[in-house]
Amino acid sequence: MDDAESIGTVDEAVRGVPAPPLRGYVGWYSGYRQRGLPPARHRGLPSPYLTLILTLDEPLTIAAHPSPRDTPGDYGTLLGGLHTAPALIAVPGRQSGVQVALSPLGARALLGLPAGGLAGIDVHADDVLGADARQVHDRLREADGWAARFRVVDAWLLGRLDAGAGPPREVLRAWQLLLASGGRTRVAALAQDVGWSGRHLQNRFLAEIGLTPKAAARVIRFDLARRRLASRPDRPDLAGLAADFGYADQSHLDREFTALAGCAPSAWLAEEFRNIQAGHHPRA
Repeated sequence: MDDAESIGTVDEAVRGVPAPPLRGYVGWYSGYRQRGLPPARHRGLPSPYLTLILTLDEPLTIAAHPSPRDTPGDYGTLLGGLHTAPALIAVPGRQSGVQVALSPLGARALLGLPAGGLAGIDVHADDVLGADARQVHDRLREADGWAARFRVVDAWLLGRLDAGAGPPREVLRAWQLLLASGGRTRVAALAQDVGWSGRHLQNRFLAEIGLTPKAAARVIRFDLARRRLASRPDRPDLAGLAADFGYADQSHLDREFTALAGCAPSAWLAEEFRNIQAGHHPRA
């Protein structure tokens, strides 16, 4: 037990930058540790990143998955694909681990399968990655401090990296255009740009990314809007937020937020205010 834990509440959130060869495949690492806090529920919201979580001590408890077909349960390691509904995470006052924000473009290179193979589901990472995941999980628990833990994850992912594996260049281009436009590029424009029919683009994009281009655009725009909202929790301007991110009006923003988060923006802020203030976004 460290000194902070021995004296009471612990509430740590640390972000790490992946090694240069991993950038483009991995967005960032998030380390988190909480102790002595009131039990709570956290919403794991849709985002443009797959979720890979390696816990440190207690398992991650998923009370409800994005897919209602998945059974709630505990996860020592978790791997989740892109989704359009929230996960509900039970936090019994204690949680700790490292979360990897994995781009769907990195799924083939780092996981050995397309992101579409994980669309809308959560699995035990060990079931997909085998002994490799169990070994890094053990090394992570033995590491001392966040910098050392992030180095363990770096070394593991670099050992798995197959830089020659990736989606077709047309899917890569369409994804990059969606990200660059904040989810505002229309599917017809994407198809014209990459030289595919709209139907062919939709099918290939879904298989590689895990969402259709239209659904991906919704998630990208929502993710940008809710991150802006989280950056200004004390003075939310929902009408301005709607205008800035291309929603027709505040009512349109409210409807989209409710569809993707399971609650209105104001309710999400109230639920997550402490986590936002502390910098915690486990399974964001």
